[in-house]
Amino acid sequence: MSTRPTDLPRWVDLAVLPLLNLAAALFVAGLVMKLVGFDPLQVMALLAKGAFGSPVGLSYTLYYATTFVFTGLAVAVAYHAGLFNIGAEGQAMLGGLGAGLVALAWSPALPAWVMLPLMVLAAAAAGCAWAAVPGALQAWRGSHVVITTIMFNFVAAALLGWLLVGPLKEPGNMTPESAAFADSAHMPGVHEALALVGIEWPKTPLNLSLLLAAAAAVGVWALLWKSRAGYALRAVGFAPEAARYAGMRPRPTILLAMAVSGALAGLVGVNEIAGVHGRLLPDFVAGAGFVGIAVSLIGRNHPVGVVLAALLFGALYQGGAELAFELPGFSRDMVVLLQGLVVLFAGAMSRVGAPALARVFGRRAGGG
Repeated sequence: MSTRPTDLPRWVDLAVLPLLNLAAALFVAGLVMKLVGFDPLQVMALLAKGAFGSPVGLSYTLYYATTFVFTGLAVAVAYHAGLFNIGAEGQAMLGGLGAGLVALAWSPALPAWVMLPLMVLAAAAAGCAWAAVPGALQAWRGSHVVITTIMFNFVAAALLGWLLVGPLKEPGNMTPESAAFADSAHMPGVHEALALVGIEWPKTPLNLSLLLAAAAAVGVWALLWKSRAGYALRAVGFAPEAARYAGMRPRPTILLAMAVSGALAGLVGVNEIAGVHGRLLPDFVAGAGFVGIAVSLIGRNHPVGVVLAALLFGALYQGGAELAFELPGFSRDMVVLLQGLVVLFAGAMSRVGAPALARVFGRRAGGG
């Protein structure tokens, strides 16, 4: 059997293959649902209805997707530089901490039009600084970024936990959380923005961080494919020695990739801290950094793919919550199983269907 790598047309690799993998995941999930006594078509229909069938469901899906866009883009940027950033969880925590510290310090005195941009900048800067340290260690000391970013997740959690049971804890509150921010630190909800133009929309956690996520996706696309720095970043990730021979500098490029990656992950703090909670909490990230790894892989590390994969996982989160209410005996574990199958087929086994598609489209690397 030939072991040559499969070469697919780009549109097949970015669109057809992921859809084929998703279909395989849903097919296997349907078989599992059938085995445990549920009607697969009913489950899928209720899941889609819960995620997209009402303004409330759609809003929650988009709210989850906003966070996953930030973490998915963070992983994708690092990946293009040849780095596997496992630390988006900790970088998001530090982003929330940065935004929260700015809000606690200045929100009583500053108006919203000043406060909100400051929180965005603080979140990005904190995530950037937290990711830059593993980036520098990788570039100049050879410390593997996978190990250092994993360890920095634990350090970030410990730091945030210590602050919330100590210096930042609200006096008289038994819960480890900060005091509430002033109104100027509140990211307007989508329902509030739509009300200004006369559109009635239900109140949900969905806020204008959605627009920030869209801007981040466009910005990442422009950086990676329309800028000299992005070209150098991708060249270093693809062939570092060739990039060095061509006059590029891999070390600063690695640092840049991790810094941008951390800044993107840090923006999770804006969606959660400014947009929803209005105070610092110890567990506001809730695993979104690790979901971002799956989102990036499923999205083929391209901003458009990341956005679509984030919508998929947002739908799984929201639709799965609805399923638990609608179907007696349907547990949250079944939704986790579905998520795992999507990751398995679209991530770990993403190239299994590539040879068959190559035969269909008549292309294989190194041959006709």
